[in-house]
Amino acid sequence: MTAMCDVAFLLLSFFILTTKFKAPEALKVVTPNSVANKVAPQNDVVQITIDHDGKVFYSMSEDAPRREVIETINSLRNLGLTEAEMKNFTNAQFVGVPFSKLKGYLNLKPDQQEKVTEGIPVRDSANNELVDWMRAASTAFQGAKMNLLLKGDNESKYPSFQGVINAFKKNDLMKFQMITNPENVPAGTDLYRINMAKGAAAAQETE
Repeated sequence: MTAMCDVAFLLLSFFILTTKFKAPEALKVVTPNSVANKVAPQNDVVQITIDHDGKVFYSMSEDAPRREVIETINSLRNLGLTEAEMKNFTNAQFVGVPFSKLKGYLNLKPDQQEKVTEGIPVRDSANNELVDWMRAASTAFQGAKMNLLLKGDNESKYPSFQGVINAFKKNDLMKFQMITNPENVPAGTDLYRINMAKGAAAAQETE
């Protein structure tokens, strides 16, 4: 028993020390509920977030080609970003400023960047800056799969959502996943009966 306790504590210590906790989200968004049970992908992600005020933000997973994206943006918009500023983009949690303010934003410290929540302009069809962000993402992911996620607040404004969808369409990005808050399927619904039938069938196969 003593040896088993030692092994158990060693394993517990190992998992505690090697566990990587998820960092708190800087953007507070209350997503709508849904009964979908599909888990959102974590790798090769480009995520567009719309907050409760309708402000739009752009972010990428750590393994996504961030460097290629900012280089394309720098070229498309002729921003004149320095090497240090482009490196800061690869470490930024999200971007939520117009291109005219991107250079200054990338010179801020991470904790200062999190307080800049102006949003990317999308409502003006003649100046939808998300179009270029999505073009840069498509270019960076050329030949690879990009997981495009859209996370919107329950109270987000429709014009912002429409602007985001227009930016997707202009880059032929017709497939994306919505991030929602999962909940149980209401009892008595068709989906509830289907899930129950699947569960019963799976139980019979294991017997």
